[in-house]
Amino acid sequence: MNARKAILAGSWYPDSAEECEIEIKRFLEEIKVKDSLKENAIGGIVPHAGWYFSGSIACNVINCLKDKKHTDVIIIFGMHLHPESSNYIMKEGAWETPFGEIQIEKDLAEELAGKFTFNIETSDSFMRDNTIELQLPFIKYFFGDVKIVPIGVPPSNDSFEIGKAAAKIASKLGLRTKVIGSTDLTHYGINYGFIPKGTGPESVDWVRNENDRRMIDVMLTMDSSAVIREAISHQNACCSGAAATAIAAAKKLGAGQAELVAYNTSYDKNPDDSFVGYAGLIFR
Repeated sequence: MNARKAILAGSWYPDSAEECEIEIKRFLEEIKVKDSLKENAIGGIVPHAGWYFSGSIACNVINCLKDKKHTDVIIIFGMHLHPESSNYIMKEGAWETPFGEIQIEKDLAEELAGKFTFNIETSDSFMRDNTIELQLPFIKYFFGDVKIVPIGVPPSNDSFEIGKAAAKIASKLGLRTKVIGSTDLTHYGINYGFIPKGTGPESVDWVRNENDRRMIDVMLTMDSSAVIREAISHQNACCSGAAATAIAAAKKLGAGQAELVAYNTSYDKNPDDSFVGYAGLIFR
């Protein structure tokens, strides 16, 4: 079976292993992560803008997930979906990265697909998506031959059951598992049709210190339902279903504590009246 193409390589992130490694090494220097965050991490939240804007945060979160024991599978929740959307899963095959292909964990994915209703994606038929693909070079670089289960879930409490079931099935299969949820935070400005505080420095301060801060604080409580309620009320997460479901799965795997790894906005790299917030968290 052919591998799913890395359709964003060469635009959202480099398309060669050499260039990706250069960027990854720079990202690891850019954010000084506390050593304590690299201990016993079970899962995390990552942003998914182009690497120029949020790659350093995603890279460092995924690096925190790596430990001395071999990881068999990483379950990745993502996709831009609304509450009435279908669930999505790729249950076999592989996905391209500049470092080589990542295989799908077929046994886990097929059993999960037998329990819930999914739109099944394949290497030839899939929805164009950045939320998961942008994490894959980091995963391949840090975890080598690890397998993945990529899942799209809407912002609905029903999605939590998918996360918990995925964790339960992985444990039953004896797979050492990590979990990732992919979401950006507030999309502010005319480009996004969201300007409750006008434009200028005041709007940037409001996003950083109030709107995004609310979502970060809620994710730190590891309350999945509250994450979705917060996103709906304040438009401060674009993929709250993915984040909330990753939290549910991480808790099922034993996580009971969340910590913030890093936060920034696209405004920090490119000051503009339209900008996006990014946060990275670890669950352990």
